[in-house]
Amino acid sequence: MRRPKAGNLHVQQLKPDEASAGIRLKQGEPRTAVVAGQRQREINQTTLAKDHTMTTETSTRPAKVAMNGVDVPTLLATIGAVGETRELAKFTFRAKGDWINGAHSRVSMRSYFGAGAEQDRERTMTVDADHTTVLCGDDEGPTPVELLLAALSACITAGIGNIASARQIKLNSVETTVEGDIDVQGILGLNDEVRNGFSGIRATFKISGDASAEQLRKIVEQSIARSAVFDVLTNGVPVDIVAQTA
Repeated sequence: MRRPKAGNLHVQQLKPDEASAGIRLKQGEPRTAVVAGQRQREINQTTLAKDHTMTTETSTRPAKVAMNGVDVPTLLATIGAVGETRELAKFTFRAKGDWINGAHSRVSMRSYFGAGAEQDRERTMTVDADHTTVLCGDDEGPTPVELLLAALSACITAGIGNIASARQIKLNSVETTVEGDIDVQGILGLNDEVRNGFSGIRATFKISGDASAEQLRKIVEQSIARSAVFDVLTNGVPVDIVAQTA
């Protein structure tokens, strides 16, 4: 699987508290043991000590609990289930759009395929989109390119919430700023040498939580590495479009 390309994403910590260091039993060293009734001999206790360490850690390590609004036990169980049955990992998401007026449209999302079956939400999600008044729209919703920036922010932020919770780190806040530069000569048909989309995207994540700066930074980096939207933007994806006439 291709790793996402490096992007211009910045991580800033907001005075996090330092986490207390955990105590871990060290693996035992080879030692000499006296066996009653037999001559003294050297035995290697490394394996036994390792087993003892693992048993002790397992018995003393607290079970992971829900945190930051994430049901961690269910999250971990889901990962385990998908790991055992990889077909459950195949998903197909859908969006249905309807033109309202001018540049204004409404997109709805409800059903999708995932976890081996068709899934249906309890309610339909809708998003309106429009052009700004400067670009001859009515501002009935964000522009489509702003929704793309929002998708990047939401995807990485969701990952931060899940990863921090799985690592049992309490978050205080996560703030995002995402910007994209675009030259509208392209979409206005004024210059064929100017691309239609963004020429660059910049994102900054400010994160605060009950962990060290390094731990918080690693959470953001892991979220970026596993972000579907970041992957699509940096690696591209085939797009097939069919035009039908009524």
